[in-house]
Amino acid sequence: MQSCRPAGAPFRCYARARGAGRQSWPMNDSNQGAAGVRPPCDISVVIPLYNKAAEIARAVRSVLAQTLPPREVIVVDDGSTDGGAGEVERMASPLVRVVRQENRGVSAARNRGIAMASGRYVALLDGDDRWQPEYLECVSALIARFPDCGAYGTGFMVETDGCLTAGDTPRTEGVVDFFRESMSRYVLIPSAATLRRDLVMDVGGFPEGMRMGEDQWLWTVLARRAEVAFTPRPLAVYSRTASNRSAAIFRPEHTARSFYELYDPAATDLSNEYIARVALGKALVQSASGDTASAAEALRFFSYSRLSRRIMFKLRILNALPRCMRPAVMAAYNRLAWAVAHKGL
Repeated sequence: MQSCRPAGAPFRCYARARGAGRQSWPMNDSNQGAAGVRPPCDISVVIPLYNKAAEIARAVRSVLAQTLPPREVIVVDDGSTDGGAGEVERMASPLVRVVRQENRGVSAARNRGIAMASGRYVALLDGDDRWQPEYLECVSALIARFPDCGAYGTGFMVETDGCLTAGDTPRTEGVVDFFRESMSRYVLIPSAATLRRDLVMDVGGFPEGMRMGEDQWLWTVLARRAEVAFTPRPLAVYSRTASNRSAAIFRPEHTARSFYELYDPAATDLSNEYIARVALGKALVQSASGDTASAAEALRFFSYSRLSRRIMFKLRILNALPRCMRPAVMAAYNRLAWAVAHKGL
C-alpha cells in the first residue's frame, strides 16, 4: 500500500528538459504563477461546472498559477444553482471565459467548451480537482516529444479527507499501450488528460447523455485512432471527497451511445477487453442502483472477456442479492477496495 501524505505537504516533480539535465520543481498549491510573464502555450483549458461553488475557485486558481500559461480557460456552467459561475467571474481574469447553458450533463458541457476552444490541444479539468503549477509546462514538453499522439496523460495524486496518495499509473514516460496498461492502471482521467482538439471534434466528442463511463468511451475511440503518451509525474490532484463528485452519483441515462457499439470483432489489441472491463464495472453500479436487467445484459454481452472474470463473478453475486441490500454491499466493497489497493476512483 502506498503511503499517505498530508494534503498541505509539498511533493516534487522531476522533469527532463530537452538537451538538459534533471531539474526538480517544488509542487504545491501556491496561487502565484508566471502567467503574466511567459507567452501562452497552444492548450485551451476546459472546465465543466455543476454545483461546485466550494471548489471551483481553487481549480481555476491552479490553472492561473501555471508556470506556462494556457491559451485560455473556458468554464462551462451546466445549469448550476449554487452560484459557482459567479465565483469564477469575480476572479476577473482576462484568460477566463464563463459560458452558461441549461443542465445537459458533463459530456455536453465538455463538448461545448472543446467546440469553443481555439487551442490545438484541450486540457480537461473538473471543477473539484486541481493542477500543480508545472502541469501545462510538463504536458507541453510531452507533446513536443511525442507530437503524433492524440492524447496525453499524467500521473496524479488522490486526495481523501486531507490525505494525498499516489494514483496507480504507469511508471515510465513515453508512448504507452493504452488498452494493455488501462487494464490494471489509470492512464487517462479527465483532470489529467490533454487531447488533440481536431481529433476529438472528428469523433464527435464525449457521448452526451451518458452519465457514467463517458470518459472511457471517448478514450477508447481516441486510442483506436492515435497513440497515447504518458508521464508518471504527479501533476494533478483528484479529490475523492469533493462535493457533488459526478462519478459517485448514478442517474438514468438518455443516450444513443453505449459500450456495446464499441465492440470490434476484428480488433487485435486489448481494446475489446478494456471495453468489457469498463462496461462491467459500470454494470456493478447499475446493479447496486437496482437495474438488474441492464446488469444482466452486460453479463451476457461481455461474456467473451477472459480478463474480467472476477468482475463478472462479483456482478453475478450482486445481481442475485435483494435490491435493498445491494447499495450497502457495494459501498462496503468500494471502501475495502480503496483501503487495500487504492482502486475504485
